[in-house]
Amino acid sequence: MGRVESKVAIVTGGALGIGRETCLLLAKEGAKVAVADILDNTGREVVSGIESSGGVAQYWHINVTNEKEVEQAFAGIYRKFGKIDVLVNNAGICGVNKPTHEVDEKEWDEVMNVNVKGVFFCTKHAIPYMQKAGGGSIINLSSIYGIVGAKDSPPYHASKGAVRLMAKTDALFYAKDKIRVNSVHPAFVDTPMVEDVAKTYPEGIEAFRKRIESLLPIGHFGEPMDIAFGILYLASDESKYVTGSELIIDGGYTAQ
Repeated sequence: MGRVESKVAIVTGGALGIGRETCLLLAKEGAKVAVADILDNTGREVVSGIESSGGVAQYWHINVTNEKEVEQAFAGIYRKFGKIDVLVNNAGICGVNKPTHEVDEKEWDEVMNVNVKGVFFCTKHAIPYMQKAGGGSIINLSSIYGIVGAKDSPPYHASKGAVRLMAKTDALFYAKDKIRVNSVHPAFVDTPMVEDVAKTYPEGIEAFRKRIESLLPIGHFGEPMDIAFGILYLASDESKYVTGSELIIDGGYTAQ
């Protein structure tokens, strides 16, 4: 208990999956959590769960593709809690699964707007508050597909590669301000987003799961909490010497 005691953390995409478990875990470990999402009812349920366990949280509707909305929400979070110490850039979408030559501009931009521009906007508007606080930790959710390629979803892969390099660049820019920036790279995790991908698999959800499990040396999907614990480490002072790094949590996928 208390690994992020007294810290203020913003988690985008905090209503479901990895984001939800991250909000719950950070709050359990002492952080005041700003749960940010566009799924208002679900996001407020996360806040209720935190409060019922004695934690501190508040919900903010944030569309990460809208810079003005991000700016105003972060200002509101600062007014509410008095500082911003941690930003978890978790909001993301999969987008279309087509070969590159079949992807149209709208489909490409949809993924880039959420997965890349959203990270940019949130990082941009968190940095000044972290500078005021004398430091902070920014955690970008990338993917194994920010490390290696695969024959699917070109916009998603490109976006997650971008997020990885954004973390490294910002780590160098802001090291002097004691702001650490790192990326987290999950493999296949039991989340609503992965379930939606499984539903599109021609042979059915169970066939999808068996195929993926055959690719994972550990033999099974990850759970959202597996990733949340990695995020907690990067949010805490336990990782005070870690910046510009990649935390791969993938059941051995990229070791092959």
